[in-house]
Amino acid sequence: MKPYYLLLIAAIILILPACEQKPTTATDKVKDKIDDALDRRPAEKIRDSIEDMGDELEDAAEEVKQKAKDATN
Repeated sequence: MKPYYLLLIAAIILILPACEQKPTTATDKVKDKIDDALDRRPAEKIRDSIEDMGDELEDAAEEVKQKAKDATN
């Protein structure tokens, strides 16, 4: 059952950035970077948890690659 959860999480991680509205002007980009640094973005806790989930998925992918490499040796 766990592989299905990982697949679902990976799909969500790939879809959510496409839904995000990107800042179009340089001032919007700077403002977003400042808000990110000061933890003032809208829905900050949700964004942080999604970023953490993405980091965990990357770590899990690296671990799977390493175990696959070890298994083939």
